[in-house]
Amino acid sequence: MADTGEETHHRAEPQGSPDGEADGGPGGCLPTAGGLPTLAQVLEFPSLREGRPEVVAGADGLTAPVRWVHVSELPTIAPMLRGGELILTTGIALPSDDASLARFIDDLADVGAAGVVVGLGPRFHDALPEEMRAAAERRGLPLVVLLRTTRFVEITEDVHRRILENRIEELQASERIHQTFNELAVEGAGPGDVLRQAARMSGRPAVLENLSHQVLAFNTAGLPAQEVLSQWEARSRSVQATTRTAYDQQSGWLVSTVGARGEDWGRLVLMSVPGVSPRLTMLIERAASTLALGRLVARDQETLALHTHRTLLSGLLSPQRTSAEIALEARAIGVPLDGRRLLPMVLRTRETLPGNAFDRQSVLRTTAQVATDAVRELGLLALVGPVEETVIGVLVSLGPREDPSTTIERLAARVHQGIPQNRYIMAVGDYVSSVSEVRRALLSTLQVADAATRLPDRRLYYRLPDLRLRGLLQLLRDDARLQTFAERELRPLLVYDEKNGTSLVPLLHAYLKSGRNKTAAAEAAHVSRAWMYESLTRIGRILDVDLDSEDVCVSLEVALMALDAIRD
Repeated sequence: MADTGEETHHRAEPQGSPDGEADGGPGGCLPTAGGLPTLAQVLEFPSLREGRPEVVAGADGLTAPVRWVHVSELPTIAPMLRGGELILTTGIALPSDDASLARFIDDLADVGAAGVVVGLGPRFHDALPEEMRAAAERRGLPLVVLLRTTRFVEITEDVHRRILENRIEELQASERIHQTFNELAVEGAGPGDVLRQAARMSGRPAVLENLSHQVLAFNTAGLPAQEVLSQWEARSRSVQATTRTAYDQQSGWLVSTVGARGEDWGRLVLMSVPGVSPRLTMLIERAASTLALGRLVARDQETLALHTHRTLLSGLLSPQRTSAEIALEARAIGVPLDGRRLLPMVLRTRETLPGNAFDRQSVLRTTAQVATDAVRELGLLALVGPVEETVIGVLVSLGPREDPSTTIERLAARVHQGIPQNRYIMAVGDYVSSVSEVRRALLSTLQVADAATRLPDRRLYYRLPDLRLRGLLQLLRDDARLQTFAERELRPLLVYDEKNGTSLVPLLHAYLKSGRNKTAAAEAAHVSRAWMYESLTRIGRILDVDLDSEDVCVSLEVALMALDAIRD
């Protein structure tokens, strides 16, 4: 305020905490900085309101926290202070000359006092000296007069009680934060659980990203995902931090580096934070350390990126997730899907993986990593992750200049450098141009992979035309008409085998597969020719058919292929 020679009074008005919403946001528990009341809040306490306080200078400093209240009449009190004190005085012993009064104010400002409250009456009857007020305005030190006599002891008791209560609340909140994240660490909680707690305790969206500013996990704290994740990479890249935990006032982001043992791998972001506080800082740092610890503990488990990709691929296969949601989340992790050609591929084991569930998951993660490495080395954009117990899904996002056929050949060749073709089958679907079409395309590709497991040849990859009749039957395996056909053709033989413990169905399969060559069929089934002849006679009698008829044999072979598809 400019010195106009006229004394200007400001009635003390209640002020919000420097953390604003952070104090009482949804699920929040965050008070003012350090758990201390601001001077503006102190002036609203009953004991001070009783004295009718008016701010006569330094109103911009009312947001300063009050660490303690000190009653003093000494003009040389400043060297005894540590900063943050609110000085209560009647001014009875203050010097009489203007220069000394200005020096008194300057000394208090130099040590960081929170403000000065002067009770009018004994020394200053109606107003403070102008030089004193001007010095306080110049230094930004709040100067308050009490127009009505009040007992300073009531003010100190009132403020000190509140300060102690706030400190106890801070300690309790700190204990809750530490206990919550300690429990999450001990339980081996995943990133989703950690972010859920961070969002709940802060009332803010929490986002975990990698060092390339791609989203690994997030919790929107009830806000729309579009609002939180839109243009994420660009927004995140603009927020630079020079310390491990930093606050960016322009964006309202509080960020903390995630990593351990000198290996940083991500950042945790709390969004929509109007002001930083010690409790918010503690919260984000404890959450970040829990995430880092979880990563160390789970080094031999699937990576966060793999987990995120698996979630998105599962979402694409689920009718409960919308295309817009999936596209938004995929773009946030660096794999745009909208306006691109989307090529579905799957890697499926030819047989059940050995070992326990943990061993099977380990093999599947290794396979997913091989596919991920291949995608990265070829400079492709793709989602890669497990979609079934024995299946790795790959959804390649192709740009306008990328040729699907060339991409398939290069990717299949690179994948099979690390994965033996005799263990895995690669199936490739037709590319689609819309996220909404991916579910159908992926399901069709899964069916191609299932059908290809029964083929004897070892191709680099399979597409639906490669499967011929077997592929058609695989696509129709859920059709009731196909199931009825297979049952009608083979039911008597299936029932006979079940009732008598025989294996006539496999013998029929061997006979038809050999091109109706009985000798070759006997060798393939590891039985004598006599036994094969006798069994075929029995099969014809049970089914009431002539196995020398080409039409009959074609019908039975299709029924057996349909049965294989239905049983998959």
